[in-house]
Amino acid sequence: MAKGSSYGSKSTEPSSTVSSINNIPRRATRFLREEPTEESVAATRVPQGQVGAASNKTTAPVTQEFATQYKEQPTRITGAKRTTNMMKTVTSSDGFSTQSETRTKATKFLNTPVVTRELQRQQRAEDSTRLIQTSHPLDRHRSWMKLLAVVSVGVVLGVTILVAAVMYIRGPVNPHYVSFTGGQTFPIQLGGSSDAFNLWNNSTGPIPSRTALPSNPGPYSVLGKPTITASFINEVLASYDSPTKGMGQSLYDLGVQYGIDPVYPLAFFMHESLFGTTGEARVTLSLGNERCIPDRACIDQDRGGYAQMTSWQDGFEHWYKLIRNLYIAQWGRVTVDQIIPKYAPNSDGNDEAAYISTLKHEVDTWRAGVVKP
Repeated sequence: MAKGSSYGSKSTEPSSTVSSINNIPRRATRFLREEPTEESVAATRVPQGQVGAASNKTTAPVTQEFATQYKEQPTRITGAKRTTNMMKTVTSSDGFSTQSETRTKATKFLNTPVVTRELQRQQRAEDSTRLIQTSHPLDRHRSWMKLLAVVSVGVVLGVTILVAAVMYIRGPVNPHYVSFTGGQTFPIQLGGSSDAFNLWNNSTGPIPSRTALPSNPGPYSVLGKPTITASFINEVLASYDSPTKGMGQSLYDLGVQYGIDPVYPLAFFMHESLFGTTGEARVTLSLGNERCIPDRACIDQDRGGYAQMTSWQDGFEHWYKLIRNLYIAQWGRVTVDQIIPKYAPNSDGNDEAAYISTLKHEVDTWRAGVVKP
């Protein structure tokens, strides 16, 4: 049976079946010690101003010992503020001290297990409250936040390396211009260097190829005899009200001279400016919207610059020389699929795949005798 129960422990009080205070059977309750009455307390009081040497000898050591014991009490028992409040001296209105009785009761009260456990519980609650108030709100997330920070740094580094690699592969911001030792620059689709540019730009007809041209280059090779007539070219130009209508024979003859099927420059002309009716070609008179070159005026430089041709005839021949004497003779690019990635790359704001598909569709339509694709 548990210690402190009214059953199972021997009582040190006189044997009695009924309590003398409230007539409750002893087996039903604990023994209640008689409380002092006002008469008994007054009989034991000593006026504060008449305390003699004898009383000092007996009370001083007890008071000193008791004060020393409870001075250390807050560090031994939790709930210091409550303990201190309980230990305040009770003084009656007639000036007599009751320290002894008060301290005796407080000692018994504080040393009971129930009070001690309650004080400890309250102290733990106060400590927890202080800990919560002083700790940072993110402390409980610190473990996974460290992992998140490491992963974030890794992702940022990875993206940075990837972007740097792409920029390195693509080259300078404007990838269509390259420098050469003369202090000038040329669009890459026009040759890139002064030697390559001068070789095709100063030519008056087809030049020998640096490499042997394939005998069977495959479908959509620009090399070959005309597959449409000059009159059909005029019909197409007139149907779109082109400023070059009636010039079909010139476009046809240049194709025969440079060995290029005229159906292809016609397809380029339509895709670039709808036969000179839209865009830069209305001013530049250029079949292929060529970039600036030294021997032609350079206009609209705020949009990258375009070469101003002297006439539509000049624009036609300039395109034939560019394709035949640079793309084919120097670079070996003979098909539409090979020419477009250099002529109109994605990095210049073009859609290579769409450009190639459109040219092939237009070529097939005109070869079938249909005027408007």
